[in-house]
Amino acid sequence: MPSPEAAVAETDSAPVCRFSLHARAEPGVMPRVLELFAKRGLVPERWHSDIVQPDMRLAINIEVRGLERDTATYVAECMRQIAGVDLVLAA
Repeated sequence: MPSPEAAVAETDSAPVCRFSLHARAEPGVMPRVLELFAKRGLVPERWHSDIVQPDMRLAINIEVRGLERDTATYVAECMRQIAGVDLVLAA
């Protein structure tokens, strides 16, 4: 079993996936997005959300390590299927 330090070092070398979303400012949007990472055993390293004026839209920016390219693409597609999500960009 690897030491905690080895696990952190392995995680630090993994590529970072970034997601940007625009959605309706509704209470259910953020937990539905977070669930996509939680069910894969991942915790985003960075999560920032704002209500953007004047149209009261929700802007979410997420950074997460440990997703393979195909999985990141799939997660982005799943985000696009969430009710209230208008736009998803992934890098």
